[in-house]
Parts: sequence; C-alpha cells; structure tokens
Amino acid sequence: MSYYFNKVLKTKNFDEAVEQVTDELKKEGFGVLTQIDVKATLKKKIDADFKKYVILGACNPHYAHKALQREDKIGVFLPCNVIVEEHESGDVEVSAVDPIASMAKVENDSLGEIAVEIQHKLKLVIENLK
Repeated sequence: MSYYFNKVLKTKNFDEAVEQVTDELKKEGFGVLTQIDVKATLKKKIDADFKKYVILGACNPHYAHKALQREDKIGVFLPCNVIVEEHESGDVEVSAVDPIASMAKVENDSLGEIAVEIQHKLKLVIENLK
C-alpha cells in the first residue's frame, strides 16, 4: 500500500502550483494551517541547498473534530500533509498523504469511515490539479 498519491503538473510554475493546491484544498473544506518552506528552512538551519519544496499542513475542521472525538491521540496524524516540489526538469509534483495508510496501525475501527472520506477528498484535490 502506498502512503501517498500524487500528480506531476507540467503546465504550472512552482508558486502557481502552491496557489492552485491551496485553492483546491479549500474547495474540499480544508484550510492550510501550516506552510513549511523546506528549501528556506534547510538553508537557514544547516546551510544546505535543496530544491523548491513546500509542506502544506491541511486540515478539514469538521473531520478533525469527528476523529478527535473518536480517538484523542489521532492528533499525531494531523494535519494532513500535502507537498509541492519542483524537480530538476522544472516539473512540479504534488503529493498528498493517504490517510488510510497513515492510520492503518491505529486500533480504532470507528476511524475507518473518516479516513475513507478524507482520502476521497484529498484524491479529488490531486485529480483536479491541472
């Protein structure tokens, strides 16, 4: 089982891709709680060069609330991470965590329905990217 799903965008530059991902997440009820610029962070902290790479911490508050009510430690898996990265070719790839895979070890069957719904929403975000 893969732990993510992804799509390579050949017609977007990096900043446009981040903007489009954020917009598509909003359409599915997600807000971006965190945005980590990995390239800038690695440069600042350890003076390492890295490609353009952003981690978006996406959260759908309705589903997060439902999950937390069923399993209070599920917060270790929140928010759902979506990454945008630029390859040497100039292509931009977007990848989203698969919530079913990330919660596979949680021994709480009542979370399965939520994971399936979130997976569906995140797959729609990826599929709708152009």
